[in-house]
Amino acid sequence: MNLTADTPERARSTAAWAAEHGIGYLDGAIMTPTTTIGTPAAVFLHCGPEELYRRHRPVLDVLGGTHTHLGEEIGRAAAFDIALLDVFWTAMAGYAHALAVARAEGVSARELAPFAKGIGAIIPPIFEQAAAEVDSGGFSGEGNPITSAASSMAHIVHTSEAHGIDASVMRAAEGWARRAIGQGHGTDGFIRITEILNPRVRV
Repeated sequence: MNLTADTPERARSTAAWAAEHGIGYLDGAIMTPTTTIGTPAAVFLHCGPEELYRRHRPVLDVLGGTHTHLGEEIGRAAAFDIALLDVFWTAMAGYAHALAVARAEGVSARELAPFAKGIGAIIPPIFEQAAAEVDSGGFSGEGNPITSAASSMAHIVHTSEAHGIDASVMRAAEGWARRAIGQGHGTDGFIRITEILNPRVRV
């Protein structure tokens, strides 16, 4: 059982190596901090042969927390891990950038933090709606079209660079939005950029 973080491709190659050597192999990912291990707060994702998973579940239960088997395809746990870490580190990078811009404008990190927390609180339902739109292929921009998003991102880029702050991440995001607009999707919502980023993949 491998619970170390890695890429889906390497999870598959490790499983192939294990199969060549007659070793049963399960792959997984730990989704919570190390301090949660052995407690109810721990969260684990697993994938691989279901029979093998069920047979060794008592051993996994010693780690505590919640265990979810995502299916037999050996790269799925790593794929979930990569995607969720993408959310986390992109958000943390965005927060670090926001604090830098705020400080340049004379706003302390402590002053901004309560309002940043409020922004964070509105995100979970937006995630749910965006996921439904990506899976259905419908990208409603009602109330907040991608043209509006591109405009606000341009303001962030301008203010950042006026203070000498690197705005390359926001420039990239704005560029994705401008591409969507250029392809005729200006009235769609921002999550349309999912298909701009990888138009060949539909789950």
